[in-house]
Amino acid sequence: MDLSPLKAALADVVAIPVTPFAQDGSIDTAVHRTLLRRLLDGGVRIVTPNGNTGEFYALDPDERRTVTELTVEEVAGRATVLVGVGHDVPTAVAAAEHARDVGAEMVMVHQPVHPYVSQDGWIDYHRAIAEAVPELGVVPYVRNPLLSGDRLAELADDCPNVIGVKYSVPDAARFGAFARDAGLERFVWVAGLAELYAPSYFATGATGFTSGLVNVSPAVSLAMLEALRAGDYPAAMKVWERIRRFEELRADRQSADNVTVVKEGLASLGLCRRDVRAPSRVLPEAKRAEVAEQVAGWSI
Repeated sequence: MDLSPLKAALADVVAIPVTPFAQDGSIDTAVHRTLLRRLLDGGVRIVTPNGNTGEFYALDPDERRTVTELTVEEVAGRATVLVGVGHDVPTAVAAAEHARDVGAEMVMVHQPVHPYVSQDGWIDYHRAIAEAVPELGVVPYVRNPLLSGDRLAELADDCPNVIGVKYSVPDAARFGAFARDAGLERFVWVAGLAELYAPSYFATGATGFTSGLVNVSPAVSLAMLEALRAGDYPAAMKVWERIRRFEELRADRQSADNVTVVKEGLASLGLCRRDVRAPSRVLPEAKRAEVAEQVAGWSI
């Protein structure tokens, strides 16, 4: 199987769409489709349904399947679909198989949520998922700073469909070492902490970055990608300066408002409701104006 097209697709702005909710708390599928079309029309070429910005852990299994199916249908070949999967092994495998069956090309495996994660167990977890869907590209979501790069290489030795990594440890030096220990050219390295970290991670080996901000302004995220691809770090940092406060609001208090701020930005544009599910919570009134002011300055 030629995995090079999937690797090329990962080296981009990897959009993590929000999951909009209706007034009754259900998924607003019509608005969801509208927001996806806005991303595609804005130039986005890879999307991750059931990512953290999509409130993966607040959706039930049926809702996660709905989001996957809706995304594949709406994308209709205009972009690559990288479906987030996770939870226990049978649940993650079933979600990966469902993603394959409805036409997605790749799966992103969320960092295992467990108080006790050994490196051997991490390998076993990802191997079980990757072996279940050899037709799909598999992208581990690495948030554990204790994981070593050589163990990732071991996983890929067993599962050649492990082709990329969403690296989300907030340490550019550690990322550079991890990527080289695993194989810098062997995997596509995606900066998993979005635009604020993208310049430093690109400088040490990343070729793509994830984004929640892209929901609000595809043009801003793609402008940063263009600058980074050209090696124009001053231009990339100009974008960085424009979006810094928005991203700081998302990261505040251990990212308590990560999704909340994105949805508030969309709400300020009249694109969806600001509703999020517990354990997230909508922004207090005092902060809403600041988000709207930030977004208004992006010339969307």
